[in-house]
Amino acid sequence: MKCSALWVSALLAVAWLPSALQASAAPARPAAAVASTQVPSPTLDMVTFNLHHDRENWPQRRRIILAELKRLQPDAIALQEVIEKPRVRNQAQWLAAELGYRYVFVSTDPPGARKRYGNALLTRRPVLARGEHLLQPLTDYRTVAHLRIDVEGRAVNVYATHLNERSDTAGQAIRRSQVEDLLRYITATASGGPVVIAGDFNALVDASDLSELRSQYGDSYGSVHVNNELATVSTLNRHYYQAPSRIDHVFFQQDTLLAREARLLFDQPGDDGRWASDHYGVWTRLQFAPTP
Repeated sequence: MKCSALWVSALLAVAWLPSALQASAAPARPAAAVASTQVPSPTLDMVTFNLHHDRENWPQRRRIILAELKRLQPDAIALQEVIEKPRVRNQAQWLAAELGYRYVFVSTDPPGARKRYGNALLTRRPVLARGEHLLQPLTDYRTVAHLRIDVEGRAVNVYATHLNERSDTAGQAIRRSQVEDLLRYITATASGGPVVIAGDFNALVDASDLSELRSQYGDSYGSVHVNNELATVSTLNRHYYQAPSRIDHVFFQQDTLLAREARLLFDQPGDDGRWASDHYGVWTRLQFAPTP
């Protein structure tokens, strides 16, 4: 009986051995499979839009603008030609209240003035810091607004501006000076965080007056539509302007952000035939670059 028990135990040990060897030899999970389970990087949706202040029936136009912005729910909105005056509530304030957004409005007109005109930034994200700056030369009365916002735990600096509108040599020189001052302000306020700069630059993206800006930041619309004929794209409303001209831009910091999508907004009239503005808006989706 003892010999039989020993013989059975030996058979069981031999039967177990191949399974144990197979388990120990099983390959490790491929690295690619592990990487595929990583959560995608957060995105930032940005809109820039020239409001055309209160011209051409603002109470009607704002309904078109508000409906589209409610549908899109962008993280941040840069507005130009924002006005407040008697019987016209600050346009950025009104839109922010309707959207449930926070906002900052910047003007060279002092608080309490009968009429104030300038730029604004709106955001649905928590605000970490805010600021404003008057651009050089001060005689041109141009400003930049700044918000540092929290996008899913990541701080991002967004800036809104509107540069000189003249197309002559003097206008180019003024814009060049404004770009230089804008970049100095960004360096002083960004605190190392990613940067997005949006607005009406009154210049094509490859214009010499924007060269210093383009050397440091990418053109989101151009990055997304790189294989298209960009010369035919216009952010000036073709209902008002004959020649196409893409002068409204969203620039982004290329080492920390990626341009994923971009398109024009308000490039069709409303049901009543009314246009939202004499400019089209620009919407872009930026994504945080993956951490190595």
